Amino acid sequence: MATETLDQRASHIRGLTVTSIATLAGIAAALVTTMIATGPQDTVSIAVLGAFVIGQFPLLQVVGIETESLSAKDYLYITFMTFSLWYVTWAILLTTGTTL
Repeated sequence: MATETLDQRASHIRGLTVTSIATLAGIAAALVTTMIATGPQDTVSIAVLGAFVIGQFPLLQVVGIETESLSAKDYLYITFMTFSLWYVTWAILLTTGTTL
């Protein structure tokens, strides 16, 4: 019983960590994109997003998540969450005319 509770807790903490890093990376990517890109048509924004997606995996290892155990579903989830937060945050920044 105690082992099941411990495994569930560890799984929950792992999920929270992966989700938190992915969403914060998306927001950070949008902020960097706002600083670097000249506008919504600038393709450097995709490169920034890609760098933040790829940069998460070493960070996950540093915080103790074994990236070898990640499945294709996990990679898609991380990419989608990062893209979603990047897209929404950058759209808000572009709409409001924010400059950084």
